Amino acid sequence: MRRVKLDRIDRRILRDLQDDGRMTNVELARRAGISAPPCLRRVRALEEAGFIRGYHADIHAESLGFGVTVFAQVGLSSQAESDLRQFESLVATWPLVRECHMLAGETDFLLKVVAEDWDSYQRFLTTQLTAAPNVSHVKSALAIRTGKALPGVPIDVEGGHDDHEEEGEE
Repeated sequence: MRRVKLDRIDRRILRDLQDDGRMTNVELARRAGISAPPCLRRVRALEEAGFIRGYHADIHAESLGFGVTVFAQVGLSSQAESDLRQFESLVATWPLVRECHMLAGETDFLLKVVAEDWDSYQRFLTTQLTAAPNVSHVKSALAIRTGKALPGVPIDVEGGHDDHEEEGEE
């Protein structure tokens, strides 16, 4: 993975793609103030350097029948690294779990779980999550509504220095 120093144009490209991953290269280049070929080179370099990990569609969960989102705080009996990794590997096999974060503090993991309804979540909870090896306790919090859900990180286009210059760009 090649190291890329981000300049204003790179940050603008990242911000615009984060807002709309389907934007054409021509539109992306126009917004960044450069021509299309160097814009495409920059996007490829940002992908290769790991700044851009992928592209996806933002699916409306309820439209597909997933009306419940639950945040499950999971405590494990052992926090040995092998046990933590084993739990993460198991969680990766559960389609209802959309996010898994290891935390510092009382809770070992925070899981974002989607389900068709509360009964479906409870079946998942009792047959898979609490039945999993090393799980000592689970505390569930039902999401009532989502007031904000932005992907990625805030990107300050004007911050930093202009470190990345390519021939023919201004």
